Amino acid sequence: MEKIKKAIIPAAGLGTRFLPLSKVLPKELWPLADKPMLQYTIDEAIDAGVKEIIFVISQKKKIILSYLKNSPELEKYLKILGKEKYIEKLRNFQDKYKNISFSFIYQKKPLGDGQAILLAKNLIKKEPCFVLYPDDIVESKINCLKKLTEIFEKYHQTVMALCRIPKESLSFYGVVRAQKIAERVFKIEKMIEKPKRKELDSLSNLAIIGKRIISPEVFSYLKKSLPGPRGEIGLTDVLIEMMKDKKENVFGYEIDGKWLECGNKLAYLKSNLYLSLKHPQFGNELKTFLRKTL
Repeated sequence: MEKIKKAIIPAAGLGTRFLPLSKVLPKELWPLADKPMLQYTIDEAIDAGVKEIIFVISQKKKIILSYLKNSPELEKYLKILGKEKYIEKLRNFQDKYKNISFSFIYQKKPLGDGQAILLAKNLIKKEPCFVLYPDDIVESKINCLKKLTEIFEKYHQTVMALCRIPKESLSFYGVVRAQKIAERVFKIEKMIEKPKRKELDSLSNLAIIGKRIISPEVFSYLKKSLPGPRGEIGLTDVLIEMMKDKKENVFGYEIDGKWLECGNKLAYLKSNLYLSLKHPQFGNELKTFLRKTL
């Protein structure tokens, strides 16, 4: 299977749905059970064969860099306190990523995920790459990104993850109309971000998840794309233009698993509770606590 070696993680957004907490801690570092949502995305990418991860962040999110780099001063202080087991825990975390290259690019203004992805072009060069959003987590027996890679290997064109959701919820998501071409594989014919009620009849109930492999052709379109009404360049808008021009097909993979959203407060709380209750160390105690409390 052809390996996709690089991934872009756009993380420069303002996190407006999580204000005022997101003023001091980027939502990407908010905990889900006992690790931040960002780490789920990183671990999934590494398991799929990624060797280089490029973060596009704002100056206010430098703390993401701090989370991933070594902490010699902290280790020194822990040693003075005689807390060697925590030093070992830190080193195990660092060793986990010792063969992974992390790069950081700063987006001066939040001008959309498309503009953020374009900033990473020089590091991606002419390779296909993942584009991953930390607030979308997929729990599945088979790594979702590996399945995307299998589809990309066959078609060598952009492919995105999809999830079937209730029709009454579709207006909150990007939604596609698609032709099924294989088990859980679709050729996408149309995409609309947050469709209006009258547009839903022309669409499926497949919503777009923030996990994609983009082909090098996408960067050419991003480069010449003009900002939309909100002054932003959106990746989905660019893919729509590519399909209109018939320059490239876009394929979809309907995930075989559970989509855990973290894009708003309620979704985050639900995902956090779900993963906490399934945690091998804490889950049983939490269930007991909830039974006694509720």
